[in-house]
Amino acid sequence: MKFPRTYRLNEIAEIINAQYVGADDFPVLGMNEIHVVEAGDIVFVDHPKYYEKALQSKATVVLINKEVECPDGKALLISDDPFRDFNKLTLHFNPFERASASISDTAQIGEGTVIQPNVFIGNNVRIGKNCLIHPNVTIYDDCVIGNNVTIHSGTVLGADAFYYKNRSEGYDKLVSGGKVVIEDHVDIGAGCTIDRGVTGSTTIKEGSKLDNQIQVGHDTVIGKKCLIASQVGIAGCVVVEDEVTFWGQVGVISGVTIGKGAVVLAQTGIGKSLKSGKTYFGSPAEESREKLKQMASVRQIPYILEKLKKIGD
Repeated sequence: MKFPRTYRLNEIAEIINAQYVGADDFPVLGMNEIHVVEAGDIVFVDHPKYYEKALQSKATVVLINKEVECPDGKALLISDDPFRDFNKLTLHFNPFERASASISDTAQIGEGTVIQPNVFIGNNVRIGKNCLIHPNVTIYDDCVIGNNVTIHSGTVLGADAFYYKNRSEGYDKLVSGGKVVIEDHVDIGAGCTIDRGVTGSTTIKEGSKLDNQIQVGHDTVIGKKCLIASQVGIAGCVVVEDEVTFWGQVGVISGVTIGKGAVVLAQTGIGKSLKSGKTYFGSPAEESREKLKQMASVRQIPYILEKLKKIGD
């Protein structure tokens, strides 16, 4: 998330009532999670295990719960609860805005686009030319949709990320301030849910086709010309490179990368990154030929046991 202007470090510190290490006028351009941070961004960290990763990331401002040595060229914001204060910043720069109409006055809709009855389009949504949005689609605030996109009934774009911190009193939600970006020539089936990024964008790139009842988690990027069959579930922060195929009921853990041109067969469970150009099957996912050989070998076990029993007799 980029701020509307360059802020000074002391201005950000005042918003969250935090101490800081660095010049008063140290420039702050935005805020992001660690996997998408850029120079000028704030990143938060609240566990010693991840201090070094945050301090050495591309972020130039680190919101942290301990005063540590500040790397050259960076600044620190010292907070007793970085998670809470990251939420404060999200709400400050991207506060919830109540809808006043089914299609917001601030939405931009391109020439030739058809919006069927009972569609909700939130604030600051941008939809390109020659799109078809079927009934009962919900498009939350700030979503961006390209040209020649089709979205079928019951699909929801831009719901909050499933991201919580476990506290003694219960689960504390990380506020979502990002958006969903759908590029040109994308088709999205009925009953799909694509969550917005926490601070960045969940993105479906040009030419990809999604079947019905698919879940795409926050900040995930699906590449160009991907083909995703029904009931696939993709967690947050996943990178699916171009021309990947997922068959039905594939499940993908967060934070992995699926290489270009990979094919993942139905009901496969992906728990680690997969290489490009190969076909995968099973849970945990393995190259399909190897997995099928293993399954064939397992089927031989009763025969082998019976043979051993006869030899023993």
